Amino acid sequence: MTNKAPRTAAAPRLGTHALNRATLARQLLLRRASMSAHDAVTHLVGLQAQNVRPPYYALAARLDGFAPEQLSALMADRDVVRIVTMRSTIHTHTAEDCLTLRPLVQPARERELNLFRKGLAGVDLDRLEGIARELVEDEPRTLKQLRETLSVEWPDADPFALGLAARCRLPLVQVTPRGLWGKSGQVALTTAEHWLGRPAEEAPAPETVVRRYLAAFGPSSVKDMQAWAGLTRLREAFERLRPELLTFTDDKGTELFDLPDAPRPDPETPAPPRLLPEFDNLLLSHADRSRVVPPDLKGRSWQGNQAHRTFLVDGFLAGLWKLDADVLTLEPFGDLTRRQRTDLVAEAERTLTTLHGASAYDIRFGTVAA
Repeated sequence: MTNKAPRTAAAPRLGTHALNRATLARQLLLRRASMSAHDAVTHLVGLQAQNVRPPYYALAARLDGFAPEQLSALMADRDVVRIVTMRSTIHTHTAEDCLTLRPLVQPARERELNLFRKGLAGVDLDRLEGIARELVEDEPRTLKQLRETLSVEWPDADPFALGLAARCRLPLVQVTPRGLWGKSGQVALTTAEHWLGRPAEEAPAPETVVRRYLAAFGPSSVKDMQAWAGLTRLREAFERLRPELLTFTDDKGTELFDLPDAPRPDPETPAPPRLLPEFDNLLLSHADRSRVVPPDLKGRSWQGNQAHRTFLVDGFLAGLWKLDADVLTLEPFGDLTRRQRTDLVAEAERTLTTLHGASAYDIRFGTVAA
């Protein structure tokens, strides 16, 4: 008699709407959360922040009772900072995450320099790092100032590559007033350790970051997390966690992992409209973005390297929005029902009131360019 291995049950399937509602719930976009700005930035593992205002708009869409002064005060008090981390892009992180997540992605930042080897020929990167650290810890410096000083040491090197090398080798944060609500300030840099008054910590175990990613973005595949982090070779961490995780498949047969106690709402759960900033986490943190972006709209939220401000209807990308002076224009990609238009206008009014405290804005519908 032949002993047969027990048959493994097929992983449950999560359709696009199920993935959409689960992700919206993790992203605090299915209903606004009653939590502090600090707790939200922690839960979301940072906020995409290429520009100054997006983190404020991101929290306005996610938190009940949010006021921009809450995040601005955290930044002024150095409880949150702006720093290059995942995907070599600027994020707003808590001080705690800044000191651990930057070490996590540091190897990837080092590898970036391979793209600029020609411009860094003959440059001693360890010496460059030491000179740059001394400069920015003496007083915050702009990238222009860094490049000018480093070019004196290496006149034959590419100035742009020299500045990039400093940014890649050192955890440089943007000091205030840059990033404060209602304030202006050029980008001036110092090290995270100097700004925060404490040393960097060891990078967290990959398994710890996997759990946090799933809590904020799951259910997700290994490739999804790698796209979010800008890292590779995370399969082993998922495999070590497999006994404690649930597994699913999506409509394409891709294996998805998730935390057992994470929310997975009914796919028919209503999803209210939301206005999102350019570069919002929701649209950038999965290799397969079809859970939020319908296939026929792929690429419509970008032009070149610039992301547009977007809005969601029924949980999915549905159009763009613009704010010029006192006019907010909503540009849907397709037809909206009367109820959807009414709800979208109400959400726009709430966004304006939350961030600008004004009721004199004109909200219009426009036509998005093809």
